[in-house]
Amino acid sequence: MAEETKILVLGPTGAIGRHIVWASVKAGHPTFTLVRKNAANPESKEQLLESYQKSGVTLLEGDINDHASLVKAIKQVDVVICAAGRLLIEDQVKIIAAIKEAGNVKKFFPSEFGLDVDRHDALEPVREVFEEKAKIRRLVEEAGIPYTYLCCHAFTGYFMRNLSQLDTTVPPRDKVYIQGDGNVKGAYITEADVGTYTVKAAADSRTLNKAFHIRLPKNYLTFNEVVSLWEKKIGKTLERIYVPEEKVIEQIKVSSFPNNYLLALYHSQQIRGDAVYEIDPAKDVEAYELYPDVKYTTVDEYLNQFV
Repeated sequence: MAEETKILVLGPTGAIGRHIVWASVKAGHPTFTLVRKNAANPESKEQLLESYQKSGVTLLEGDINDHASLVKAIKQVDVVICAAGRLLIEDQVKIIAAIKEAGNVKKFFPSEFGLDVDRHDALEPVREVFEEKAKIRRLVEEAGIPYTYLCCHAFTGYFMRNLSQLDTTVPPRDKVYIQGDGNVKGAYITEADVGTYTVKAAADSRTLNKAFHIRLPKNYLTFNEVVSLWEKKIGKTLERIYVPEEKVIEQIKVSSFPNNYLLALYHSQQIRGDAVYEIDPAKDVEAYELYPDVKYTTVDEYLNQFV
């Protein structure tokens, strides 16, 4: 691919999409977003879109549900990155159809941004979402669309801001509940760093038709290691309460959304070990091996804001 890659971000105002847009702008790529005509955006989103424009982002009028406008937008770019939320996963069939018709896209990133949906042992309600994402992968492949599947694992905003404790927004200072024995490796990353690595992969031919795995050395930690980092910062030893798998499964079953979803996500990584696997060079690439010089936020650094 050329050094300058024209990038279209779908879902540009979401929790991940905004970071991808800014990373693309920072990297100097011509950056495009799709904006619905006369959309009643909340003031915060409107301000964000204005900031994009001031930074040189091209706002294209259109909608995922408007095939003609979607095709028109896609024809102007090299790479399409979808950062739609989990409720819109199945709508990506419309993007696939538009990419197929446009015929010019060099790479498509379907909306994943989590665990590898072809390598997991997750429980419901997470399993259903992963299976929907896996179906989109198969449709992309069947359509012959060039792709990159981005597997970034656990966002610090979901897992680290409260050390995976329910019903609190900050890390605990007295006791901490840990699923399983706390000795299973998990992979953590800030949402901003997801943006950085996504854009790196977008402009790199080595990620073409590969799953792109982000498991950063200083952030590939067991939960016991994470808790120890936090204890060192606050100068206090927490009471560690280990919750056996059968109890976790029961909690998932009796909890309502979003707690059941969060518990199932934690279970997938912390007990089932869905971030622990070997890379297959035929279909996988590891982010850190491709970009060892990228300065990323470590879990240790991330936790400093809560001290």
